[in-house]
Amino acid sequence: MFQDSLIFQRKILSNAYAFKFDERFEEYFIKTEDGESLNALLFQTKSHSKGLILYFHGNADNLQRWGNYAVDFTSLGYDILMFDYRGYGKSTGIPDEVSLYKDAETVLKWAKQHSTFNRLIIYGRSLGSAIASHLAKTDEPDLLILETPFGELKGAVSFPLKPMLQLFPLHYQFSNKAFLPNITCPKVIIHGTNDWVVPLSSALELKPLLKEGDKFVIIEGGGHRNLRDFEEFHRVLRESLNN
Repeated sequence: MFQDSLIFQRKILSNAYAFKFDERFEEYFIKTEDGESLNALLFQTKSHSKGLILYFHGNADNLQRWGNYAVDFTSLGYDILMFDYRGYGKSTGIPDEVSLYKDAETVLKWAKQHSTFNRLIIYGRSLGSAIASHLAKTDEPDLLILETPFGELKGAVSFPLKPMLQLFPLHYQFSNKAFLPNITCPKVIIHGTNDWVVPLSSALELKPLLKEGDKFVIIEGGGHRNLRDFEEFHRVLRESLNN
């Protein structure tokens, strides 16, 4: 229970909660095979859509926070679909590693049935990077982008807590290292030098797994929550999404 509360720092919302964003969006509830309901938001670009970005957010908060980042993608001509993991926001259920992987497949299947797009980008941030990588392993996208990823979850455990792993090993893996070798699409990894949540050293474990043409971008001075404050971050997005 302690590990779950540490990893899944979710904030629950009532179903009556009304999201507020500057970008236009539509709200959906997607049913899972085991009877849970996943709350999703679809943000649509104001221009002709170049494709769909399926976005997997970090381990904290809910869509009211993460939806504010949609503009980074809609401004580049992409629609973006975000959803709250089970137990987050308005989504029902209790999160765990296996369920989150299955829910990712459910949401992608729903997207294919309810929208038309000729290019699919899978985007994962922090904890969401492993969910994105797992999905890209089985459902090949046109591009995989990972923001502030870790090699595996234990690489994101802060230094003071690391000795506890000897007594209480993590029962979740969330291993990008295990998934990346089986992904053949182009990959882009973005990380900062001042990330105190997921150290750059953990992300660098993924660099040897990249193939020719993949990118590993290090943003000098970038932290875990502020990469979008750097022009380098937006340059990488523009170059990657406009290719």
